[in-house]
Amino acid sequence: MKRIVNLSLMAFLLGMTMFLVSCQEEEPLEESIDQELTLTMENDVVSLLKNMVANDGSYDNIIDGASCFDVNFPYEIRIGEEKITVNSYEDLKTVEEALDLLEDKDFVRQLIFPVTLTMADYTQLTIEDGDELNSLAEQCLEGGADEDLECVDIAYPLTLFTYNPNFQLTNTVEVNADVEFRRFIAGLTENDLLSIEFPIQLHYADSTSISVNSNSELANAIEQGRGLCDEDDDIDHNDDDFTQAHLEELLLICPWAVSRYTTSNSEATQYVESHHFTFLQDGKVLTQAAYGYEIEGEWAVEMIEGRAQLSVYFDDKSDYNGAWWVYEIIPGKIRLKNVEEENKLTLEKDCEYRPDTCSEEQIMQGLSDCKWTILNENNTFFEELALNFTTEGGLYVENANGTVVDEGSWSVTGNVVVISQLSKTLANYIGEWKVLECGLDSYKLSRGEEIIVLHKNCEE
Repeated sequence: MKRIVNLSLMAFLLGMTMFLVSCQEEEPLEESIDQELTLTMENDVVSLLKNMVANDGSYDNIIDGASCFDVNFPYEIRIGEEKITVNSYEDLKTVEEALDLLEDKDFVRQLIFPVTLTMADYTQLTIEDGDELNSLAEQCLEGGADEDLECVDIAYPLTLFTYNPNFQLTNTVEVNADVEFRRFIAGLTENDLLSIEFPIQLHYADSTSISVNSNSELANAIEQGRGLCDEDDDIDHNDDDFTQAHLEELLLICPWAVSRYTTSNSEATQYVESHHFTFLQDGKVLTQAAYGYEIEGEWAVEMIEGRAQLSVYFDDKSDYNGAWWVYEIIPGKIRLKNVEEENKLTLEKDCEYRPDTCSEEQIMQGLSDCKWTILNENNTFFEELALNFTTEGGLYVENANGTVVDEGSWSVTGNVVVISQLSKTLANYIGEWKVLECGLDSYKLSRGEEIIVLHKNCEE
């Protein structure tokens, strides 16, 4: 009954329009069309609809490096020495895991041809070699610049009506999927008129929905959906989607150990097993190294263009200061990439971690236990010298022969070592040095931007 009423109403409205047209034949056709009910093929709403229901090829960028098409299942890909058969979306996780294992190594990555692609308009294309695939991929607009709209979806089924230029009903069809809708639009000519049975529902990527009742409401609703999610239109296989709430909840669960840290100017991955982060509800974050003094900073998570970003800032100098994109979360691990550089950071959940910080007593007892060799942060120094911290507060500087070449005094307040009264070789090291780490065999101290490392030397 509802369908009959709707069709009758539509016929009446169109009949009225035809009457007006017959009385004013000199008026252009587009001025006689009720834009809230009927669409011409040149209408911007039709373009928005085509982009919204286009095939999203970004889910398999790990395979083809392009978001404007995808590779039809099944197919095979070689990752290093392993050949993986991809039969479904779930198998892409197997490919990703294989790539993660070889992340810091040289390896062969090869798609086995021929393969069949599904393009943005759902047409099929068979590709015979990698050159042909790469040529097509270069034509894709990546980084979110492409026209497809992936953050808003239509709630199907959807009923469509088409009319000829004389406003006569030519077809009524029910579509139940994006592919049906896109192919239906592709089959229309420039002279066809399109009408949608309202109301319809749209679902946004943030889990909200909206009901629209006209073409203008539909256009506005689609535009509002832009930027609500990360469309993954890039070729980074580790670029996963996360919500702000999900990441915040995860960070607060347990302390996190820094297990890997790679800088943009270093070819090798650094494995750092001693540093930990403890994220607190009030926006504070604590970091400790093994036997290190606790440093307090601030943290925050925000969503930028659909991507989760973690910002961490400490008052003291830290390699971790700055904004980090979260590009992968797997059980027990969070992987991040620095926003401004190519530094990468891996955090591993460590719920058993209990900080063992440097106390004033530990520092005093540790430094006075043996002699200490002084080095710069890069493990070099202009002269081979040893520091002898006595329990009475005396500080003696000895050369390689054990001869005292300078003397002064030292004291500890909290986690700060105060060096004073030196007048010769190490006179410029007078001042307050904050203890960053106090291990069994080494201490790391900082004075502003300057860092020195003391290594224990108990040889007589």
